[in-house]
Amino acid sequence: MWSSLRQRCRTCAKVTLVAGTALIALVVGGMLMAGGAAGLAWTNQEQFCIRCHEMRDNVYAEYKGSIHDTNRSGVRAICSDCHVPREPVAMLKRKVRASFELYGHFVTGVIDTPEKFQAHRYEMAKRVWTRMKQTDSLECRNCHHADAMSSELQSEKAKARHAKGKADGKTCIDCHFGIAHREPEGGPGPQELIVERKTH
Repeated sequence: MWSSLRQRCRTCAKVTLVAGTALIALVVGGMLMAGGAAGLAWTNQEQFCIRCHEMRDNVYAEYKGSIHDTNRSGVRAICSDCHVPREPVAMLKRKVRASFELYGHFVTGVIDTPEKFQAHRYEMAKRVWTRMKQTDSLECRNCHHADAMSSELQSEKAKARHAKGKADGKTCIDCHFGIAHREPEGGPGPQELIVERKTH
């Protein structure tokens, strides 16, 4: 079969060979992209995020019963909604960074006990806060749209705080932290972090 194919290719026009090669490359490339997209989707599922006991027994346990888990409207935010950007390039960067975190999980065991997890908790939270401040809390704004918020349904205190935060250049995470996870001990909260925002 192979020799027959080679014999036919000798008699084919160059245009036919180029078109055939391009077609094969497109099919293989499409399969690789589909596999990659499926892999990214799989790693964004809640069950993937809590496969390791460090996440399941610590931050996921805190998230259970929080407003992001259970609420009157039934709209639920899972791990990837808050911790993985939706934009393709930013998502890929985050996935690469997460690979190094897996190295810490599997090889160094840096947070493999509750005590170690708590000892590193502030630094881990600070990394998330920093990223969210850099992106103007983009993950929050993927679901919470400022222009869709009804000021009539907010308390006077909430209205005043939102207006002051906007005037002061604050972002969601500056005030709304410790909602899905317990506030870590060990240092100042996100409001005190000086971070330069990334422009989109």
